[in-house]
Amino acid sequence: MSGELEGDGVAALLAEVQLAAAFEDPGKRMRLRKAAGLSLEQVAKAVGVGRQTVANWEAGGMPASTSRGKYLRLLEGLAQIHPAPARQSDAPVQPQAGPRAEAAPAQSPAARQARAGHARQQARRQAGSADQVRAELRGTIAAVVEQELTKAGGDADAAAGMLVKRAIPDVMALFARTRAGARYEYTAYPALPDILRKPSKTDPDLIWEARPSWRHPGFRRHPDGELTVTALDVNAAYLSALKTHLPIGKLTHSVGGEHDRKRAGVHLITPPAWEHPYLPSPMGDREEEGPVWVTEPTLRLLLRLAGPKHQLMQAPVIHESWTSSATETFLDSLRQLLAAARADALQAGDDVTSAYVKAMYSKFVSTLGESSHNREIARPDWMHLIRSQAFANLWGRAHKAHQAGLTVVSALGTDELHLTGGDWRQTWAEGRGLGEMKVKTDRDGHPVTYTATTAGRR
Repeated sequence: MSGELEGDGVAALLAEVQLAAAFEDPGKRMRLRKAAGLSLEQVAKAVGVGRQTVANWEAGGMPASTSRGKYLRLLEGLAQIHPAPARQSDAPVQPQAGPRAEAAPAQSPAARQARAGHARQQARRQAGSADQVRAELRGTIAAVVEQELTKAGGDADAAAGMLVKRAIPDVMALFARTRAGARYEYTAYPALPDILRKPSKTDPDLIWEARPSWRHPGFRRHPDGELTVTALDVNAAYLSALKTHLPIGKLTHSVGGEHDRKRAGVHLITPPAWEHPYLPSPMGDREEEGPVWVTEPTLRLLLRLAGPKHQLMQAPVIHESWTSSATETFLDSLRQLLAAARADALQAGDDVTSAYVKAMYSKFVSTLGESSHNREIARPDWMHLIRSQAFANLWGRAHKAHQAGLTVVSALGTDELHLTGGDWRQTWAEGRGLGEMKVKTDRDGHPVTYTATTAGRR
């Protein structure tokens, strides 16, 4: 009897594998659902998963799960009701009489130019389509805000609170919409290496993100100091950091060797010494010596500073890596959408939408790891990379200030830079836009400035 059951289990597994192969194309899955007039919610309810999971299945891979069999059987039934239309290329090829056809001649310059023009037109159409989707989703964001304001009876604080609570599912839905038709998958991966998992809930992460917590050793606060220090705030640091090189395939292990700029991940390195007291270390607030696991943005920053343009340090020694092929634009559509919605809100003086958008991009980053608040995606490697990209961006601003003749007094976290010795507005425009800087304010809205003196002076 047990043998029969075992045989039935094997047969069922083989049948599921065959179905998975038959519906390997994500576009085919979406076509069948739309042909049947079914919504993502209807399919999700039928197979016992969330709406976002179905959207993920239609955007790329389909990892094994207890619900996959139900979903595949649904697709099988839909394929029988709505078969794919016959393609012109499926028609049988008719034999041609006469002598054997000669090879096609090489294209003329005019033909090559026409073909290149067609490619440019197609690229413009695709860009226009992406812009249209972003415009529609900006309208979606505005409609959600209006809905919550109506529910709250016009109470802006209450509406903002409700929008912050729904920020995670909402940003994941926007993410799925911006990913429609994309070629890179992000859910169907084997288990990540142990280095990307915390040993326990109370232990720190094994990946060093190079978070800065730095103060210039030659300066100190002083009530009667001779220098005025201004604390500046970087706008939407995590939103800007969504543009970073992210691994898009299975992470594979390698030992030693040169850094491959077409790949991204985490690396065990021995960082070089940092001997420039006027700038924070690109390794962040780290006092320990010896090998450490760092992220792609940190390694790229170190290599850049060791290169011929800067020559500020020796190159790090790479011992081993976990990487895959990478792209810098994986989250760019989502980033551009949220940036545009943020800009709209700032221009309109809409604090409710500003708080909503901020909650979406900040919570998106903070729940990319193994979070109970976001079960649609678990990519702790991405979380580490995006956060360390924000830290690397702050280091870049500190270096830019130094090159402009300003003195960097402090660099903290992702968005705080204290400067003295000149007009910082000659380096950055003042404002709340991305790429701009603003003066940090306290709880009462007062600018954060203080006086300082060089160490050893009274």
